[in-house]
Amino acid sequence: MTTAFAVTWDYRCPFARNAHEHILTGLAAGADWDVRFLPFSLGQVHVEEGEPDVWDEPEKDSGLLALQAGVVVRDEFAEQFPEVHRALFAVRHDEALHLDDREVVARALTEHGVPADTVLERIDSGAALATVRAEHEQFAASHTVWGVPTFIAGDQAAFVRLMDRSPAGAEAAVSVRAVERVVDTLTGWPDLNEFKHTSIPR
Repeated sequence: MTTAFAVTWDYRCPFARNAHEHILTGLAAGADWDVRFLPFSLGQVHVEEGEPDVWDEPEKDSGLLALQAGVVVRDEFAEQFPEVHRALFAVRHDEALHLDDREVVARALTEHGVPADTVLERIDSGAALATVRAEHEQFAASHTVWGVPTFIAGDQAAFVRLMDRSPAGAEAAVSVRAVERVVDTLTGWPDLNEFKHTSIPR
């Protein structure tokens, strides 16, 4: 049976990168998953009381440009989404470049066959921001999502930290096993609320 789940992301989070790399590796290997990739703004979560929402001043948030670009690619250039998704995580975590730099984001798009002008046009029109806001607010309300990566299946949601990456070319079986273990725990053992190692042996 197809396993259906959703997972949130913000390109600034290294644990989101880990989880999404495992998902992308599994999907590329043919895992029978129906995955919904959900944008979630860490900037909005950390807005102080009385301060404007990031939706009102998106240019002041360091992650929203790339997040909007990822959503446009997800919705309009689905075949290129896996590579662009990896590339935008790499911009932040491998290249240490700025996710709010239009030239940097445009390069990541162009290098993977996506017309950067089209994506930036969607962003400048406000359409991409409206999608990010709607999905962020929908799952913040319906599942009390507060961070990334959050896995969601049915009425269950859990924030998950996977410690290892799954770069392109990694062994698919490891990623499939990791993701399916997360989803199986989420849906099959909802009594487990928190399980966190007290130290990391590395």
